[in-house]
Amino acid sequence: MQIPHEVTARPDTGLYNAKLGIWLFLASEVMLFGGLFSAYIFLRMGAEDGYWPHGLLNVPVGAGNTAILIASSVTVVLAWASLKMRKFSQYKLWMGISILCGALFLIVKLAYEWPQKFEHFGAFIKKDAIEHYEKYLGNHHLKEKGLPPRVEISGHLHEVEIAADPAEKEKLEVFLKQHDLEAKPDEHDAKLQIVCSEKKDKDGKREGIRPGVAEDLEKVPGVKLIAFELGLDPINAAPDNPESDKPHFLYKGPTETPGKIERKDVEFYSSFAPKHSSYFAVYFTITGLHGLHVLAGVLIMLYFWLPIEGGANMFKRNPEHLANRVEVVGLFWHFVDLVWIFVFPIFYLL
Repeated sequence: MQIPHEVTARPDTGLYNAKLGIWLFLASEVMLFGGLFSAYIFLRMGAEDGYWPHGLLNVPVGAGNTAILIASSVTVVLAWASLKMRKFSQYKLWMGISILCGALFLIVKLAYEWPQKFEHFGAFIKKDAIEHYEKYLGNHHLKEKGLPPRVEISGHLHEVEIAADPAEKEKLEVFLKQHDLEAKPDEHDAKLQIVCSEKKDKDGKREGIRPGVAEDLEKVPGVKLIAFELGLDPINAAPDNPESDKPHFLYKGPTETPGKIERKDVEFYSSFAPKHSSYFAVYFTITGLHGLHVLAGVLIMLYFWLPIEGGANMFKRNPEHLANRVEVVGLFWHFVDLVWIFVFPIFYLL
């Protein structure tokens, strides 16, 4: 039995079934992402001065992914137009490009951008110790300009200084071996204090201690963290430079300028993971959910591209039905791109 209005428009709405269904679905999606963006706005408005990060994301990467998604929106329309003109080979080309663009977006996000967040180190300084780190924070300069203070010092974690209980030495050695860390006695107190640092690769470059490893190190029995040594981010390496506090299109990674933070002065430290702050919690929630939508779109487009019965082979039997299906997935893809158009300026530029 043929379901009515699969291909032809309904007389009451002027839409065929799938098109009506996708618009209803997109209405629910607007409410979903609208709620998340609203949560971001209220959290940012209620954040205490200095506790809302900005200028931390890689703007060129975000801009590149934006260009990729905009290009894919164009190619998916060209794929649909090719079907309407019954040009099957062009449809395969444009749909294939759309699939590749979506896959490239996910690769950049999951293999390059997200992993960087979990290797970056940030420490929020206790309010009563902020003055001791003026050379890293530059709050006197900010106060003169009428700007909110800084409370976080961030960068690339190089070394962790610890005090170790000799009775628990074996557990510490096991941990260091598991995480490929080097340990050497501190020159000031060779019996009690140890400096744990990352090993160097074959080129002599330091690989870095992941902040998560430092957190786990603190949980080892008999271990007490004394201090962190890191290569500072530009904002902390030159805090009096107004250019340091601005989002830059060209990404500026951690510098070689050394910085040392006492553990007793740190209120909280972590990588740029969701637990770091409300900012990154919302960032990973929205970009993660958006990434799932991108993945879904890529899989659906791949289904209509492959030479299978419900996919590209439908062109031989009912090309208009295939065109309608591609139009529906195109509407979904445009919505996914539109969400990213909001994500990019909100998280990367503001």
